[in-house]
Amino acid sequence: MVEVDTGTRLAATLPTVPIPPAIICVSPAAIDGDTIRCANLPASVRLIGIDAPELHGCPKARRCAPGDGQASRRALAQLLASGPVLIRRQGDGGFGRIAGRVWAGRVDVNCAMIRSGHAIRRYQRIRCPAAP
Repeated sequence: MVEVDTGTRLAATLPTVPIPPAIICVSPAAIDGDTIRCANLPASVRLIGIDAPELHGCPKARRCAPGDGQASRRALAQLLASGPVLIRRQGDGGFGRIAGRVWAGRVDVNCAMIRSGHAIRRYQRIRCPAAP
């Protein structure tokens, strides 16, 4: 009789590879107020839980975040310049993008954009601790 390994013994002998807690973003750049590009990633990164004003105005058939899209992009760029940028991936952001939480140094960028008024909460709930 031949014993068939169902994979449990094989799996137990393979090393486990830890999933990295965050992705380091090389040369971060703000595309708009809620999307960034990293030189080392094949797709742009959509900041989850926020919606920023459109750069070129809101299409008539859409509900857009209020405000100045150019100012929002500048605010995001300034945050990205404040320290090493890390991304915790949390799925896909549609249109071929990565969705995630973004940190610049010790700053939660998603929450900082909401606090500064350059973005609003939308699409997915995120928890933002009280500002210091």
